[in-house]
Amino acid sequence: MERTLILFKPDAIHRHLVGRILTRFEEKGLRFAGLKLFQPTRALIERHYEVHRGRPFFASLVAFMSSGPLIAAVLEGPGAIAVVRKLVGVTHGQQAEAGTIRGDFGLDQQYNLVHASDGPETAAAEIALFFTPEELASYERVTERWITRRQ
Repeated sequence: MERTLILFKPDAIHRHLVGRILTRFEEKGLRFAGLKLFQPTRALIERHYEVHRGRPFFASLVAFMSSGPLIAAVLEGPGAIAVVRKLVGVTHGQQAEAGTIRGDFGLDQQYNLVHASDGPETAAAEIALFFTPEELASYERVTERWITRRQ
């Protein structure tokens, strides 16, 4: 079972879109292994976006992401990383396809509602940055057999 990290950015929270976005992941069949609301420190956000340090948008991204509360979620399911990336859509809301989260709710590149891990190594590192192992739950839904076929 693959896991991935989603961060609900301050714009998703302030625009009251969290429930609608969470619903899309659940309706797709993904399962939540962790979910929490918190106020991130600037240092945490800088560590999270370290790969972008030195780029022109880094300072504004860090300021935006530490400007209000975030919701961090760990989602799991078969191919969870690719599934989530497809549901989220491309980074810039104006270019994202209709039917994706950013395509339906976003118009901007920075105010794009959610962050989603882009690969297995990134997902593992990001999950460890925002969650301790004790904060993650492993369980099987009683409806699992109606969502994915056992291999």
